[in-house]
Amino acid sequence: MQKKEIERLRAQTPACQRQLHFNNAGAALMPDPVFEAMQNHLDLEKQIGGYAAEAEAQSAIDDFYPAIAGLIGARPQDIAFAANHTRAWETGLRALDWQEGDRLLIHDSAYASNYLAFLHLVKTRNIILERLPTRPDGIIDIEALPTAPHPKIRAIALTHMPTFDGTIQPARAIGRWAKAHGIFYILDGCQSVGQYPVNVRDIGCDILAGTGRKWLRGPRGTGFLYVAEAALYTLTPPLIDNISAVQTGDSQFEWVAGAKRFETYERHMAGQIGFGVAARYADEIGIESIQTRIESLAKTLREAFSSLKTVEVLESGTPLSGIVTFRCEGKNQKAVIEKLWEKHIAVSFVSPEFAFFKFKKAQYDGAIRASIHYYNTEEEIEIFITTLKAILS
Repeated sequence: MQKKEIERLRAQTPACQRQLHFNNAGAALMPDPVFEAMQNHLDLEKQIGGYAAEAEAQSAIDDFYPAIAGLIGARPQDIAFAANHTRAWETGLRALDWQEGDRLLIHDSAYASNYLAFLHLVKTRNIILERLPTRPDGIIDIEALPTAPHPKIRAIALTHMPTFDGTIQPARAIGRWAKAHGIFYILDGCQSVGQYPVNVRDIGCDILAGTGRKWLRGPRGTGFLYVAEAALYTLTPPLIDNISAVQTGDSQFEWVAGAKRFETYERHMAGQIGFGVAARYADEIGIESIQTRIESLAKTLREAFSSLKTVEVLESGTPLSGIVTFRCEGKNQKAVIEKLWEKHIAVSFVSPEFAFFKFKKAQYDGAIRASIHYYNTEEEIEIFITTLKAILS
């Protein structure tokens, strides 16, 4: 990205003038076009009511589907709107007809909510969890995958980019392996969609879930579920209402076509509009351009940490994402975050339960996560390092 482009994007993000925002893996700063689209719809709801506003804004609401589809190489009919990523992802997970003794392949990089969903399936459906082999750097060991996996393996559930460090899992290689063995593939794209090229056809996943509030810079309370056409008719939505299905008789109903059978009627209409605008905004910038910018800034930040002898960066290997997790030796990590916030620098705390297996093994009581977006700058990294150095001295 050229300097003028960065200046334009920052100008459309007024909050950049008030704080140094390194918490994009939590929730990124919303650009003006997204906020204005949502504000306009809320004003319309205030003036004429929710139903009339929906009818008047139908084209903007419906644009969400092609906007998201275009980002991930899908078709609009493959996309469902959801209240958040967790609901989208768990809806897909629960749509499988799990039987007692079925096996689910998982990895230790799974997000905490995802892992709790796994444990819930163990408790309610008596399935068996199997862990994927891992290299020392935390990446799945593709070479160690079995050439003859257990016949009861029903699915593999993978987090593309963990929330607690910068590793990027080999989603495409896993997709090829899963397809070769007829294993259903569920991918968590919560931290990848918006900062990294994600093409569902290339990856080969059956289900992908994502969120609006993180790298796509959309509103909270928004998520999406992608369901591949070939997988659609093998799944049973765990919830039903009058938008996901149609009653055809006294005791019959039919699911609607496409992924909308996984939706519910009532939703945040302004949020759906804003999410669509955010997806278009990212697409106009270009995901490859976004990826290059984020990787460059994150690399600069990781290198800058070398000047802080009491800071330990908690990931290794390549490639790495815009999430940089670290610990400050001999300090209370939450206290460091509070002092950074006093200087209007936003980072976040990684609780031990969010990185249960990694932190349990290393006996960490938590860490600090700095996550860089394309609207951040090299100058902000210098300010961040200088401020952190003063806090640690």
